[in-house]
Amino acid sequence: MEPATHEQRFATLGLELPPAPQPVAVYRPVVVVQSMAYVSGHGPLRLDSSLITGRVGAELSLEEGYAAARQVGLAILATLRSHFGSLDKIARVVKVLGMVNSAPDFYDHPKVINGCSELFVEVFGREAGIGARSAVGMGPLPGNIAVEIEVIFELA
Repeated sequence: MEPATHEQRFATLGLELPPAPQPVAVYRPVVVVQSMAYVSGHGPLRLDSSLITGRVGAELSLEEGYAAARQVGLAILATLRSHFGSLDKIARVVKVLGMVNSAPDFYDHPKVINGCSELFVEVFGREAGIGARSAVGMGPLPGNIAVEIEVIFELA
């Protein structure tokens, strides 16, 4: 039997969240408007507060880019839990924008962003965890981070 809540599903995955990242410029990590939570762009923050850096398709492989996107997803979950107190406050993923710091000849951006999208399915379930999505390649990202992702969530 599948766990009933997002928090219960997360607990069964045995994952650890990094510390919720703090703003490094003039922005808020989460802005709530009506029943929507707009989550600012997050990078691949590790448990030790370091970031995964490098260009996918150059210094990083597709698999390493996927792992970086998954780590971004964990950082976003940390922000949600810090802001709302529980992942159960989320009704569904509405929209994901994934930006990949990629080599000029790298074209598998969607496969990289699947690292985050598949994590959201594991945590929020298939119905609530899949939203609309864009996955694009970028020139350098801030601090040379491998991936940056922003998400819009509907609140429960």
